[in-house]
Amino acid sequence: MPDAPRPTLDTVAVATQDPGREQPWADLGLKADEYAEIREILGRRPTSSELAMYSVMWSEHCSYKSTKVHLKQFSEIPQETPVGKMLAGIGENAGVIDVGQGYAVTFKVESHNHPSFVEPYQGAATGIGGIVRDILAMGARPVAVMDPLRFGPLDEPDTHRVLPGIVAGVGGYGNCLGLPNIGGEAVFDETYLGNPLVNALCVGVLRHEDLHLAKASGVGNQVILYGARTGGDGIGGVSVLASETFDADGPAKRPSVQVGDPFMEKLLIECTLEIFAAGLVAGIQDLGGAGLSCATSELASAGDGGMHVELDRVPLRDSTLAPEEILMSESQERMMAVVEPADVEAFLAICAKWDVEAVVIGEVTDGERLIIDWHGQTVVDVPPRSVAHDGPTYNRPFARPSWQDALQADGAEKLARPATGDELRETVVRLAASPNLCDKSWITDQFDRYVLGNTVLAQPSDSGMIRIDEETNLGVAVSTDCNGRFAKLDPYAGAQLALAESYRNVATGGAKPLAISDCLNFGSPEDPDVMWQFAEACRGLKDGCLELGIPVTGGNVSLYNQTGETAILPTPVVAVLGVIEDVTKRTPTGFQAAGEAVFLLGETREELSGSEWASVVHGHLGGKPPVVDLAAEKALAELLAAGVGLLTSAHDLADGGLAQALVESALRHDVGVSVELAGDAFVGLFAESAGRVVVTVAAADGAALEALAAGHGVRATLLGTTGGDALEVAGQFTLPIAEVREAWSATLPAALA
Repeated sequence: MPDAPRPTLDTVAVATQDPGREQPWADLGLKADEYAEIREILGRRPTSSELAMYSVMWSEHCSYKSTKVHLKQFSEIPQETPVGKMLAGIGENAGVIDVGQGYAVTFKVESHNHPSFVEPYQGAATGIGGIVRDILAMGARPVAVMDPLRFGPLDEPDTHRVLPGIVAGVGGYGNCLGLPNIGGEAVFDETYLGNPLVNALCVGVLRHEDLHLAKASGVGNQVILYGARTGGDGIGGVSVLASETFDADGPAKRPSVQVGDPFMEKLLIECTLEIFAAGLVAGIQDLGGAGLSCATSELASAGDGGMHVELDRVPLRDSTLAPEEILMSESQERMMAVVEPADVEAFLAICAKWDVEAVVIGEVTDGERLIIDWHGQTVVDVPPRSVAHDGPTYNRPFARPSWQDALQADGAEKLARPATGDELRETVVRLAASPNLCDKSWITDQFDRYVLGNTVLAQPSDSGMIRIDEETNLGVAVSTDCNGRFAKLDPYAGAQLALAESYRNVATGGAKPLAISDCLNFGSPEDPDVMWQFAEACRGLKDGCLELGIPVTGGNVSLYNQTGETAILPTPVVAVLGVIEDVTKRTPTGFQAAGEAVFLLGETREELSGSEWASVVHGHLGGKPPVVDLAAEKALAELLAAGVGLLTSAHDLADGGLAQALVESALRHDVGVSVELAGDAFVGLFAESAGRVVVTVAAADGAALEALAAGHGVRATLLGTTGGDALEVAGQFTLPIAEVREAWSATLPAALA
């Protein structure tokens, strides 16, 4: 039977002649005042294609309409790193940092939370694919990925549904691309039940002269779409767009989660890098959230003219797609390039070599409009900046929650504590086996950590480290961190504690921290409590970066992570990137040999609120988080850099305190340790004071370390000596390594078998 006839195409001419037509603006997530503003911008009602474009580009995910009033303060931070000027920053696909020797590194962390709840494997897989294309679009070769993850309680059925699929998606896509996964997190908390967080980070390397930006300049330059064909997957992945909104008689509602093809992406990477090397690109943009709507409007908005696109030239996997659907599709593995006419033939030839489909779909014009035609009829005629950059700005109300004071008054320091050596010993084992502190190799063993041959450090080291120059051994280290419990207790301090821990993790390997990217995961912006948390976290990050002297290169915001009235713990994930001149001289994580002196760097205070001990043993969350001393963090990082070659190992203290740091250091190479703690042994073992690292040196080098620490104003306390087959705390307990390893390693396999 012949296809049913489609409704009359809603062109600009039709929209002008039919101003009163009812349109599904509310179903697409637009507010009444937003729809009115679109009509005012255009001087008429929008066409259905224009309405679709505005709805998705003005969505929270794409426009940051509730958060940009707070994010703009990051521009107050000087755009200089400890090495040199940032080459590209906020507003680009990813930040680009000078790391010396003519090299630059680009990195960014983004979220793919909601798709990963709906369809765990594809949601997580396409999260990796999208962040990799962001890095590629800057002119860089992607060299590594990371995956900060958050799940509901480990014993919940829905965690068993989403976790295996998410982990398989991260590993499946990244492994097929041949990119090492060098770090991340897996954290469990009841607030993430129904709202798992799948944040994805990618690192890329380029020479300074290879930098590319997303802009469409040069009248007459051709616009080329290349990569996978456009299908119906991903429509509504960013907004609430569904196909039947526009065409009730058309195909059934399409899936909202994109479907990834990592082998196509691998071809796209190599093809694009060869195109860059040939000098054939004047501007480039990946197609991620909002698909062609985003790529066309952003390229035109950032350029010096307009753009004209023939939408019917777009290669399709589904010939029934309407123009609205083509514009909204978030099909993966696609890029858009702006190419000078003389270079088009060479561009297409390289694409053909890599078996990557490429089509000229438009050109840069001398006007100021983005015009999109469908079979000779104009369906979009808009000022591109109004779509891409000048969307609504909300000053949403926010206020310190009425419950915040009571929460902070309920400190964990009053909770019952273990009183004997046996009780301390049992607590060490219980924490080591807890979901947040246990062995994560069930997850990380699904990731290839060493492909490409340049991985220097990876899980479970404090940071991931990659060599970027095989002759000079120049390298970079990256870490991601956030303790959502601390952020709930005090979002300003919690954001700074996330920054400090990630900064410290990079420093423990001997790298110099340079810059940050962030992924700010919060509940509903319509809740004044949540908006206060967000505002405070942004203020904390800005003040923290100013004090540490490192810029924010860019990042991502994910809102509406909320089930009913229950928002997730505020989770401002902070990624810090650092540079190391010679990766062969990095400081490893974990005790390396017997007979070495063990020191604690930094100050321990009775800080137990928000701790893993309070959560695991008492199910308690209350009080104030540990004190943040960023000047001390900076001094500690400088000491760790100066100690490269002297230090034989270094491991930061965070969740679980000194006890967990000693457990992890001993388990790394089955090297025991004997320590003696002054004062309250419980506080010494389980307090989670920030700014601390446990390090080892050769026995003869203890005095040299103490002198180095004194010169940096950092307290160094001799704890004991490595060796044996147990973790011994003098006067308290002896815990065989084999026993704690059994408990530590059994948790995830037992739960997920």
